[in-house]
Amino acid sequence: MNVKLSLFALLLLSSSINAQTSIQLSSSEIKLQLEKLNVTGSVLYIAAHPDDENTRLLSYLSSERKVRTGYLSLTRGDGGQNLIGSEQAEQLGLIRTQELLAARRIDGAEQFFTRANDFGFSKTSEETFRIWNKEQILADVVWVIRKFKPDVIITRFPGDARAGHGHHAASSLLAQEAFVAAADPGRFPEQLKKVQPWKTKRIYWNTFNFGGNNTTSEDQMKIDVGGYNALLGKSYGEIASESRSQHKSQGFGVAKQRGEAYEYFALLNGPGAKNDILDDIDLSWGRIKNGTEIRTLINKINQNYDIKAPQQSVPDLIQLHSLLSLTNDNQFKDRKLKEVANLILAAAGIWVEAYSTQPFVSIGEGVPLRIQAISRYNLNPALTIFHDGKQLGQNVTLTSNKLETIEGSVKANQLSQPYWLAEKHSIGEYTIKDNDLIGNPENPNPLTLSFTLNIAGKDVSFRRPVVYKFTDPIRGEVYRNLEVTPPVISEIQSSQYLFSDNKPKEVAIKLKAFKDKASGVLNVSLPRGWKIQPSSAAFQLANKGDEETFTFTLSPEAKAESGKLKAEIKMAEGSFSKALHTIQYNHIPAITWFPESEANVIKLDIKTEGRNIAYIPGAGDLVPDALRQIGYSVTSLTAAQASAMDLSKFDAIITGVRLYNIEPQMKQLNAKLLKYVENGGILLVQYNVSQPLVLNNIGPFPFGISRDRVTEEDAKVTILQPANRIFNYPNKITEADFQNWIQERGIYYTTNLNEKYQALLSMKDTGEKEQTGSLIVADYGKGRFVYTGLAFFRQLPAGVSGAYRLFVNLITK
Repeated sequence: MNVKLSLFALLLLSSSINAQTSIQLSSSEIKLQLEKLNVTGSVLYIAAHPDDENTRLLSYLSSERKVRTGYLSLTRGDGGQNLIGSEQAEQLGLIRTQELLAARRIDGAEQFFTRANDFGFSKTSEETFRIWNKEQILADVVWVIRKFKPDVIITRFPGDARAGHGHHAASSLLAQEAFVAAADPGRFPEQLKKVQPWKTKRIYWNTFNFGGNNTTSEDQMKIDVGGYNALLGKSYGEIASESRSQHKSQGFGVAKQRGEAYEYFALLNGPGAKNDILDDIDLSWGRIKNGTEIRTLINKINQNYDIKAPQQSVPDLIQLHSLLSLTNDNQFKDRKLKEVANLILAAAGIWVEAYSTQPFVSIGEGVPLRIQAISRYNLNPALTIFHDGKQLGQNVTLTSNKLETIEGSVKANQLSQPYWLAEKHSIGEYTIKDNDLIGNPENPNPLTLSFTLNIAGKDVSFRRPVVYKFTDPIRGEVYRNLEVTPPVISEIQSSQYLFSDNKPKEVAIKLKAFKDKASGVLNVSLPRGWKIQPSSAAFQLANKGDEETFTFTLSPEAKAESGKLKAEIKMAEGSFSKALHTIQYNHIPAITWFPESEANVIKLDIKTEGRNIAYIPGAGDLVPDALRQIGYSVTSLTAAQASAMDLSKFDAIITGVRLYNIEPQMKQLNAKLLKYVENGGILLVQYNVSQPLVLNNIGPFPFGISRDRVTEEDAKVTILQPANRIFNYPNKITEADFQNWIQERGIYYTTNLNEKYQALLSMKDTGEKEQTGSLIVADYGKGRFVYTGLAFFRQLPAGVSGAYRLFVNLITK
């Protein structure tokens, strides 16, 4: 059957599709979900970052105790380091959001967020709350609690220094305050238009023993969470290891754990429990009026379930669906109705999805749509498709094992964009205008169709998002979001343009059409003191997918102000100033978003010497591109390439961040690099962490790597040796060069220095002792060895002038 439809719809905000769009469960997975129907309890786990969650406990609660389980991460991990690529800040947050969702698909929990931004390492909760708007983030936590309605809340951390990170401690303090505030109708009363106050029974701290910090004790409550689930064929330790290993940007792949494993709990508030965190909580249907009838029917379904013939449970599941529809208890009704509808589809062997054959659609443009459905058993259900309350096309009867295809078209009217990136934001939190979105890990689904399935004489409703599906010759069938784009996007070919003199530079801006017959004018705006020729360019792109690159000449005047160069497209359809960026890694769905089409333009007071630089990348950073911007010729080399070539032609060699943590060949290459130094070269090694290192002695003389850092980006910096050549040639370095740094001064400073090293800088966070391990140098033979924990990998891509000047001095003979 091939039914032609015309679908006119609003495609809501989207970011990425996480898996197939139709529920498909094995018979044993159906059985586990049937057992979970009889449990009404819920537990919410709260911490600060991706990877803070206890995946073993989450999987145990979800699949052994069968309670609804959620993880509220206050941030998306935007401020961390990236071990798989060069993405930082918001881009890293996009990656870690998807890694968390991948983890939740394995351990069975749900994922939530607040609007808090991970601004980098913080040493105390007081420091954290100076940057976060505490009341706003607290409101977000209360909102999630009131929506999720947990019986128990668990924090990963205590609210004091034992947490080891200011964000960690802050997450516990916020959880404890929200535990009380969520039950108080006087707190955040504006939320009560959508949710009701909620009283959680108790809040526990899940104590821990890691990193040399043991907060557990045998007088605390403990639970063995290391059991085995026969329906899943795995222990909770094995599930947890698979889940945690999804945090690949943090290098958290772990071995599978088997056997008994105890988790410990300390009560923070609420009535204590003797044996179990869920003691004295009715987890059954006895907590609602007609719960006895519901519980009896669910017991019958479970007792009669035939793992070889799951379709035999469909009539009773349909009866359960009708029974749930009659209850007035909204705490469980909507969620359990969705669970039962999914189980009816899974048990009946019914598969339904809606997808596009193209990945992008311009605002207001049509996109081809295909709806496919199949029923694997001889139940002959009738499928009806709706959008916005209106039936689309005719009913389709699904005969046994015959795939039905329905074709149509879609119109989309709103730009796809992760909701937390839609507006400019402060360092502390994202700007989110629609508070209903708070908590959501992603945007609401893209264009969503409603379906009604008439099966065994009863109607069951469900929804499906419209996605993009294609076949990759290596990966096979792949799903992505259907993205809604501007009619034309503009891509500035460099993220920043740095000028050490007044010589003009070329600026290339590429336009790409996402509709046919796209025409308009490309305008370029600049901060004060800059000239660009021409100031605009007319374009005509005949076909969707066409591209054209325009070249402009940019030059600074005497008093040019640093700022943003912005590309803006004016068309009959409106004005658009968006680029299109995509992140692709095999362990997560492709991520697409639309940042502003802009670049930094910076006038630097800088002198450079030497031109030929070798760069050996580590975990990923943008330093090579930054150096090219100021005139260096940078050759990127793998460790293997560096081992095989003559390095004497380079004026300096730089190693990328964490290179000595991730590249085994550095054990052999390092001796060659030190020989290069001995013969007169300069080797600059950027930060590494102390464990694991591929070799202990990186430099020509011993030194250690600590966990010391200075997180206040405006911390006072003292130059310890002002007369040192490094601070005088080719640029005169003063304390003014440490202004306008971002996020932090540096991380993982050196310690236990051999006497032949010189520590060049001193700095400290408020209330702490001076740190002198951020930058060390040693003369070795005819050359110089430099090791630095200063966060150049953040400062240079951000265009921090003083960081450029100091970096140039470090690599100048």
